[in-house]
Amino acid sequence: MRSVKLCLAFIAVSMLSAAYGLDASPCVERRKPLTANVGVVSVGLDTYWKQCPGLYEDMVKKAAVFEKRVESHDVNVTSFGISDNPQKAASLIPAMKAADLDLLFVDMVTYATSSTFAPFVRELTCPIVLVALQPDSKLDYEHATIYKQLLNDDLCSVPEFTGVAIRYGRPVADVVIGRLEGDAKADEEIRQWCAVAHVLHDLRRARIGLMGHVLEAMYDLQVDPTAVSRTFGCHVALCEPDEIMPFYREPVTADVEAMKKRILDFFDTPDPVSDPWTEKLTARDLDVAAKAACALEKFIAKRNLDGFAYYYEGEAGSPTRELVTNFIVGNSLLTSAGFPMCGEFDLKNCVAMMIFDRLDIGGSFAEFHPIDFERDTVLVGHDGPHHLNIASKKPVLRSLKKYHGKPGSGAGVEFNIKEGPITMMSLGLKADGSFKFIVAEGESLKGPIPPTGNTNTHGKFPPDVRTFLRNWSMEGPTHHFALGVGHHAAELKKLGRALGIETVVVTEEK
Repeated sequence: MRSVKLCLAFIAVSMLSAAYGLDASPCVERRKPLTANVGVVSVGLDTYWKQCPGLYEDMVKKAAVFEKRVESHDVNVTSFGISDNPQKAASLIPAMKAADLDLLFVDMVTYATSSTFAPFVRELTCPIVLVALQPDSKLDYEHATIYKQLLNDDLCSVPEFTGVAIRYGRPVADVVIGRLEGDAKADEEIRQWCAVAHVLHDLRRARIGLMGHVLEAMYDLQVDPTAVSRTFGCHVALCEPDEIMPFYREPVTADVEAMKKRILDFFDTPDPVSDPWTEKLTARDLDVAAKAACALEKFIAKRNLDGFAYYYEGEAGSPTRELVTNFIVGNSLLTSAGFPMCGEFDLKNCVAMMIFDRLDIGGSFAEFHPIDFERDTVLVGHDGPHHLNIASKKPVLRSLKKYHGKPGSGAGVEFNIKEGPITMMSLGLKADGSFKFIVAEGESLKGPIPPTGNTNTHGKFPPDVRTFLRNWSMEGPTHHFALGVGHHAAELKKLGRALGIETVVVTEEK
């Protein structure tokens, strides 16, 4: 299943690493399964069935082939059969609405009039993707018949459908054109749309907790929860630190000891290197991190949250400050299990991290750190939280005597993300209040990172580090972004179209 691809990849890496004596990263098991409700309706023209005996049966077979391909991408498929006249199209609407669809594929099995499609555009709110996949690579011209042409007439009414959708004010999200079988490009586009459906499914059902306030003076992080709910569908649940404190103040000893063992099994705890703010993980910091992680897990379960954005300081020396400044280990474990946890109250970036997680590509909390002009790279990372499943090797815990720029002290997470292609996305906010996806594709390169108890990796982006950083900054991003593995701008552009959000890929050639 695609929902475990990151873990399977790391199992493979671990096996190779064991064989060659390398240090591999462990994997946090996903606790949020990837799923979506995807509808498939085929379209045709009933006039043809009388004129061409057997054609309808061939259309049913074509539709079955496509439906099987969609089912292979971890989605719940509801088939609505063939819509071949206006009355049939209208009659399907109640069932489509009842199916609570995240995405509708319209399979253009042959020519169809737009009246067999218009009710879907008029009545449904989910994205609609037209699919024109003909069975033959070309007609056998010497032996061609109208019957054979109709078997391959998938494209014929696509412009008619797209034109009508635009006139209704609901443009289709995409058109996939290709071969019914053996077409890798079409297969990939279908997979991408199913991945987008995974994102849409969870975004519009998510409960994201919001606790505290923006780190003072960070104007770029301010956001209206109503705008988030309107755009993405999720509910923003307002939370208080006092809701978590009882779990921290009166922990279950067995749970804390189990969490300590889990942490020590998962992380390395090396001696400090060059940064005087760091030291080897202390017994006290391990105990506090484990207690905070247990409290956070119980709080998330009690409030039924799918994500959490927070920043709170509390009174100096108080148990509240100790708790709220020591979420880093626990929220990294939760983020890696499918519950994005976002520091500094950055609700927008929590949404971005959820998008990346549901695309199954990671989703660490990141920002830019110093430029390496000799490598033509920029360090990308943060002091937490992180998606541990994209680590290149076993992550490190260090005790930090103080957190830079914030109150508190405790355990910090440090690792490089694995080498290879990476994607990052910032969720910007424009002057008119609308959101904007700012996306970049690059490479994670092998290289030393500062041993500061923070995650960092060397990111290389085209055309060069100076130009990239200028181009990125000029698009108006939030200074935080979600960081994942692989190149996924194509899916993010599709998601932007589905949500009506402007998407800019700054690394694309103009």
